[in-house]
Amino acid sequence: MAHTAEILLAEQIIRYLVAFESYKLFLSDSTSMSGAEIFNGLLGYLFWILLLVVMIQPWLSIRSLQHARLRIMELIERKYGHRVITMIHRQEKMGFLGFPVYRYIDIEDSEAVIRAIRSTPPNIPIMLVLHTPGGLVLAASQIARALKSHPAEKVVVVPHYAMSGGTLIALTADKIIMDQNAVLGPLDPQLGGPGGSYLPAPSILKAVEVKGRDKVDDETLILADVAEKSMKQVKDLVIDLLKDKLGEDAASRIADRLVSGYYTHDYPLTVDQLRDMGLNVSTDVPPEVYELMNLYPQARTNRPGIEYLPYPVTPKFAQGERRE
Repeated sequence: MAHTAEILLAEQIIRYLVAFESYKLFLSDSTSMSGAEIFNGLLGYLFWILLLVVMIQPWLSIRSLQHARLRIMELIERKYGHRVITMIHRQEKMGFLGFPVYRYIDIEDSEAVIRAIRSTPPNIPIMLVLHTPGGLVLAASQIARALKSHPAEKVVVVPHYAMSGGTLIALTADKIIMDQNAVLGPLDPQLGGPGGSYLPAPSILKAVEVKGRDKVDDETLILADVAEKSMKQVKDLVIDLLKDKLGEDAASRIADRLVSGYYTHDYPLTVDQLRDMGLNVSTDVPPEVYELMNLYPQARTNRPGIEYLPYPVTPKFAQGERRE
C-alpha cells in the first residue's frame, strides 16, 4: 500500500513538472499577451499547484506519523527486549474528504499479526499493544492461538481498552499490563438478529427457557441452537488458552464467568476484577506506550468537547516576584 502511494506521488510530481514546462512556454509567449491574460494564467497555474499540495499533504502526514511510531517502537524494543506488535483501532479519517472509518478486528488484522508473530525468533519475547473494541471471533481466535504458540514470553499491554475479541487475545498473554483505568470486556457471543441487530447468545437461551420451546417460532429456535453452540465453542477456547497457566478448574471458572452472560457485553472489567478472577495483571505500563498512542490520533469531529492545558504548566511570575 505504501508503494502504491509513492507511485501516485511520483505521478503527481511528473504532472507538476509537465505543467511547469508549459508555464515556461507560456512566459516565452507572454510578450504578445495583455497584463490581465498573464495574471489569469498565473492564477490558473497557482490553483493546480495548490491542489497538488492539498492532495499530497495527507499522505505526507501519514508517512510522518508512521516514521514516528516506528521510532518509538524501536525504542521500546531496545529498552525492554521485546518484539513490539501493535493492533490499535481508532476511528480514522480516510481519503481526500476525510470521512470516518470505524476499525475492528478483521481477517486482514489476523493475517498481519500472525505474520509478525511467525517472523519473530522463538527466543524473543513479544509485546502486543492492544487497543480495540473487538471484532470477528474467527480473526481474534486466530491471533490468540498464534500468540499462545510462541515459545517465549508473551505480554499484552492495554493502555485504554480491549473489549470482546481484544479480551480473548489478552487472555493468551503470560502477563497483562493495563493502565489503572483500562478495561477488558466479557466474551459472550453476539449473534445476528432480525433487522441487523446483534443479540447476546446467553439472552437468547434465557428467552427460550422462560417462554418455553413450544411457544417460540422456528427462527428463534434456530438462533437458540446456534447460541448454545457458539457459547460452548468460546468457553472451550478460553479454557484452552488459560489452562496451561492457571489449571483446568480455574480456567473453566473464568470461561464461565466471561461467556455465560454474567455481564452485559459492554461491561468494563477493571484491573481489580480481573485480578480477583485469578489473572496475572500489572499496571506498570511503559511510559513509551502512552507516547505511541498519541501517534494514533482520533479523527477530529466538528464539535470538539475535550480540551485541557498540557501538564505540568510552567507558572508565570509577576514582575519583581522572586522564584524560589
